[in-house]
Amino acid sequence: MIRKCIFLLIGLLCHLGLRAQEQPYTRVFFDNGLMQVNHFYTSASYTSPSWVKNHEGKLPLSEEVHFTPGNALELKYKSAKGGQWQAQVLYHPVRGMDFFRPQEKLVFRLKVASNSAAAELPAVALGKREAKAFSAYLPLQGYIQKYETGSWLTVEIPLADFKAISFEKPLEVDVVAFRQQAEDGKWHELYLDQLEFVPASPAQGINTGAPKLLAAKGYEKHVDLRWEPIRDPTVRYVQVYRSTDNKSFKPVAIQIPSISRYADYVDTVGQTFYYKISLLGDDYRESALSGSQKAATRPMTDDELLDMVQEANFRYYWEGAEPNSGLALENIPGRRTMVASGASGFGLMALLVGMERGWITREQGTERFLQIVRYLDKAEKFHGAFSHFISGETGNVEPFFGQKDNGGDLVETAFLVQGLLAARSYLDAANAPEKEIRETITKLWRGVEWSWYRKKPESDFLTWHWSPDKEWFLNHQLIGWNETLVVYLLGIASPTHSIPASMYYTGWASQSEKAIKYRSDWGRTPDGSKYSNGKSYFGVELPVGVSNGGPLFFVHYSFMGPNPHKIIDKYTNYFENNRRIAQINYRYCVENPGKHQGYGEGSWGLTASDGLWGYSANEPVPHADNGKMTPTGALASFPYTPQESMQALKHYYRENGHFLWGSYGFRDAFNLDENWVSPLYMGLNQAPITVMIENHRSGLIWNLFMKNKEIQQALRKIEKEKS
Repeated sequence: MIRKCIFLLIGLLCHLGLRAQEQPYTRVFFDNGLMQVNHFYTSASYTSPSWVKNHEGKLPLSEEVHFTPGNALELKYKSAKGGQWQAQVLYHPVRGMDFFRPQEKLVFRLKVASNSAAAELPAVALGKREAKAFSAYLPLQGYIQKYETGSWLTVEIPLADFKAISFEKPLEVDVVAFRQQAEDGKWHELYLDQLEFVPASPAQGINTGAPKLLAAKGYEKHVDLRWEPIRDPTVRYVQVYRSTDNKSFKPVAIQIPSISRYADYVDTVGQTFYYKISLLGDDYRESALSGSQKAATRPMTDDELLDMVQEANFRYYWEGAEPNSGLALENIPGRRTMVASGASGFGLMALLVGMERGWITREQGTERFLQIVRYLDKAEKFHGAFSHFISGETGNVEPFFGQKDNGGDLVETAFLVQGLLAARSYLDAANAPEKEIRETITKLWRGVEWSWYRKKPESDFLTWHWSPDKEWFLNHQLIGWNETLVVYLLGIASPTHSIPASMYYTGWASQSEKAIKYRSDWGRTPDGSKYSNGKSYFGVELPVGVSNGGPLFFVHYSFMGPNPHKIIDKYTNYFENNRRIAQINYRYCVENPGKHQGYGEGSWGLTASDGLWGYSANEPVPHADNGKMTPTGALASFPYTPQESMQALKHYYRENGHFLWGSYGFRDAFNLDENWVSPLYMGLNQAPITVMIENHRSGLIWNLFMKNKEIQQALRKIEKEKS
């Protein structure tokens, strides 16, 4: 499976130097747990007669006691003679959050709720999880200026005070560890919040007055808040207050300032709420509060729920776009000035849905598309193909996966061109802006040298990457079944640098020994290794697909623009084939052979997404199913499984919304076996929800893409190759 193999290269490729233009993050070990009960990125253990409170080996979360809303880590322990306890808070590395402010001291907030003496507090150390190496432990009591119980205290420890550990590679230091210091035999109750590495002298206060809360809009079980964007770099968080009487306001959440909205999931239908917001600085000093906004939740119809989900995911590409280009980011939070070209293509189609549905005006959309095509016209290209990642500031390649991936990426380019061709059809007015957009898209489309990526004139396959200095080093040929059908379709359709239509069968659907081995290797089975399959899984016969179909993004990414109803080869009709793959995935999750928590008729759809420790692709087979569920799996399958997908949408929102629903729709993934949810929204996964729901409802994007004459001609060429 191609995408899974490519992401495995991340750990092997060298790391890119960081761009100064990126606003650095504070390295936060803990600010809030998105789940209830416990926090996945912790551990707790003990030997009796000592004890530390834990839930399945993790530190519990407290929603009642916290320094910043909505929770804190609960550290309750007994330190007894002859025993020992320890607890660890682990740093969770987030994709793209790899550039940080100076890391010079450990700071956290501590509340002692028991009658504990300072000498009875734990000791603290720093560690390296992979190396299983720890510094010497330091007693907390030496780093609290005015010790008192019942109040939030600030603990500040210079990193230089932690001995016997190297900070030469600071990102390797990824554990804050606590352990028993005394032997008093007493029970102690502590709370920890805002554990972070900060500069030696962080900013004091903030430079901005009261923020402006612009709107509050109620839905069935949540309220969307929107405020004026925050530009002040001294602001660490926006703090959200809620009230039911417009008098008594309680802080309920914090939001990073780069996102100008918050989705407050209240889990209540038919109630009125009032909101205010404030700003918190590096030192957690607070600004004045904004004025209040009012909203009420209400019951919603199925169509209203679809509108809500589509629009929320659309906002990722409208409000969350990279500012210089107007294109999509890889994930939020993450790199803030790095364009992801494939996700951008998906985002273009989501923008078209937004224009058609009236979430933005045609004029607003046209202005954004002008920004986009002008940027792409000047961006660096490699025989016409774009790189996977592009610097928003310069338009040059951003080798995020390492210097060996510093050239053209044909698959990501195809995803981008897919969106551009749909936009060319939609923006069909005679006015100058739309004419410029169409002409620039045509120029970009004609410039892609698909035939160059054939590598050799006699090659049966297209190749994924080409680098100007490493050339074909990555050397990954495109062999279906996977997400790359659209690459061959566009290559055959190209008006200037086309590939022979015969490559559909010699490349994408190849029967060669190389292709058979490739499929059987990633699928771990001979099923489907000859492209066609023909076997039955969970009562569903599968014409085409490796194993029992693979992850669901195979039936999404190449079919957001191309209409699978109209893609028919000598093996199958691809709408029917895709429908069967979605059905197999659904039935696997309902049967749930791995006995994973949460799987069922309302929670299904294994595909690729963020995971506990990074990106991974899941499939409906036990060896590729670790309990991680991804909302886009079921929701982008709406055209194939409308009833089952609607059931999943309602379940994710109504039952799981308290941890899964956020500013840009559903978070990327969750795993109830581990009580974990991703903090990310991913550019590759948000748009397929908006676009494929729209294709189910109106066929909009399918119709726009298929309207292109080059695509129609390509399908006729492929039809002739059947014999």
